[in-house]
Amino acid sequence: MAIKDWPEGERPREKLLSKGPKALSDAELLAIFLRTGLPGLSAVDLARQLINRFGGLGNLLSADLPTFSASRGLGVAKYAQLQAVMELSRRLIGEQLQREHVFTQPAVVMGYVQAILASRHQEVFLALFLDSQHRLITSEEMFFGTIDGASVYPREVVRRALHHNASALIFAHNHPSGVAEPSRDDAAITARLKSALQLVDVRVLDHIVVGAGCCVSMAERGLV
Repeated sequence: MAIKDWPEGERPREKLLSKGPKALSDAELLAIFLRTGLPGLSAVDLARQLINRFGGLGNLLSADLPTFSASRGLGVAKYAQLQAVMELSRRLIGEQLQREHVFTQPAVVMGYVQAILASRHQEVFLALFLDSQHRLITSEEMFFGTIDGASVYPREVVRRALHHNASALIFAHNHPSGVAEPSRDDAAITARLKSALQLVDVRVLDHIVVGAGCCVSMAERGLV
């Protein structure tokens, strides 16, 4: 049965408008994005199939173009639309960080770095430069590849902190394996960066490790 023939209270779009987006399942939210299904499949049924095929919503949203487009019901246009929606979400969170005292709202910071890093297929080291009120000045992706002691350069981080006149920094990087547990290298790099930045009176507030659907704050672990 086509969605238009469902009872009005069960249609995803009408349900969202009457009850809000949190009332919808992952499949119902994805169905609104897909708009149409396939012959014999409603948009909700197609959404359920896609989530199962990719092994979860996160894998679907982070898939690269060839993988995403290989599934029936998707394609280049849908991929472009999805990337635009995700980038709008990242920019919205960035605006919130620029307006608000981020250190008092760690959930906002984690949401921001997760939106940037969770879908990346290589390790990316991100620096958030903060003013004296702990509001975001800007964020920069500084280093790429395997993040270890040889690939993160404290001198470059100090140089960018002085360039932005930052008073504090929050670091973040992703683990493409999906496991957000900080490693010994992560702790060692954080200690090196903290020591280098102390020389120019810039504080390191946190280093967040991003995994699949979760983040770990090294400050909360006592590692900063």
